[in-house]
Amino acid sequence: MYSILLSAGWPIWPLLIISIIGLAIVIERAWYLRQIHIFPKDSLESVFGLANLISQNKTISDAEISAISQISPVGPLFACALREKLAGNSSDTALEELQASAQTSSLKLERYLGALATIATVAPLLGLFGTVVGMIEIFGSQGAINGGAGSPQQIAHGISVALYNTAFGLLIAIPALAAWRGLRAMANQRQHECEEFTRQLFKKLYSHHASTADTK
Repeated sequence: MYSILLSAGWPIWPLLIISIIGLAIVIERAWYLRQIHIFPKDSLESVFGLANLISQNKTISDAEISAISQISPVGPLFACALREKLAGNSSDTALEELQASAQTSSLKLERYLGALATIATVAPLLGLFGTVVGMIEIFGSQGAINGGAGSPQQIAHGISVALYNTAFGLLIAIPALAAWRGLRAMANQRQHECEEFTRQLFKKLYSHHASTADTK
């Protein structure tokens, strides 16, 4: 592997760096977007249990709601709905707060995916840059400038730089693009599930508003 890096020349190092970054993003996002991480076991039951108590005008401590906000990455969204109802705010006010909190939750789910898409786009360009560098080494050799055949070692090195960088750029871009599409689909699925759970929670807390909204 080290000999390949030496043969590929210095343009391979930016590709190597972004490949490590891309791999780290894929591993982190694949772990983060697991359903058990976004919606831990019994977490939704706990949220709806508190919603039942609030609907029955029973006393809920702030510590219980704070525990909901820390139970998962989307916990603050559920805690926001509970706090708004507990504070006696209207459904319209609660809906505005929920929308703001939902945007924050959405950003958490989509974090780093833009960077992964950038890596998938930039990797072939860096590979092309390495190809150009290799061609420059071939045609810019001392022998070629003087009209000769040029040094065989230098020509071989230029060809290695050109081919290795092109191949490595594609080797990074193709999996990065596939991973981005897969992780994007996972993020969209988690976001859809979160929206559905929040809708059910809001319907439970503000049943009169939900019935009106369903008729629109």
